[in-house]
Amino acid sequence: MPTPRAWQKMLSGRRLDLLDPTPVDIEIEDIAHGLSFVARWNGQTLGDVAYSVAEHSLLVERLYARLNPRAPAKWRLAALLHDAPEYVIGDMISPVKNAVGPGYDELDKRLAAAIHIRFGLPATIPAAVKKQIKTADKISAWMEATEIAGFTVAEADRFFGKPSPETIRDLTITLRPPTETRAAYTARHHALLAEIR
Repeated sequence: MPTPRAWQKMLSGRRLDLLDPTPVDIEIEDIAHGLSFVARWNGQTLGDVAYSVAEHSLLVERLYARLNPRAPAKWRLAALLHDAPEYVIGDMISPVKNAVGPGYDELDKRLAAAIHIRFGLPATIPAAVKKQIKTADKISAWMEATEIAGFTVAEADRFFGKPSPETIRDLTITLRPPTETRAAYTARHHALLAEIR
């Protein structure tokens, strides 16, 4: 029997092997494009356009920077890229991830390591930084849940934890067409890389 195909052709022309991803096959334009078209919450959100993983990632990076004002640009970049593997494997809601089991997590880790290396980050983000990014991620999920995903505040508090009003002050969920989100994500990535260099 022929071996099943395990690679995906990207718009950049790269061929990304999902079982053995290499940093040279990863381009930010492919990530930004893919994430701008991947809907959070399985698309079950209010609005005329889906709330994308790219938009979520931009919010998580802002929250991370707000919570950790002295964090270097490389960790803000890690926050922006925290869901980057989803540009090829999609965004699975937690109940589906739990049902799929450890296979999804392993695939996610391999892709994340290649993405991190491609952009000058360590393959594995330090546990303390990862925990800080997860805190920002949960705050973003709380905001999304209450603003566009139909959760009551009490439900969101129970599932994601109640953020402090100061943390989310002046922040709102943004719904933009994929092309605008893609441009914003790419621009933010370039700005953070420029700070690192």
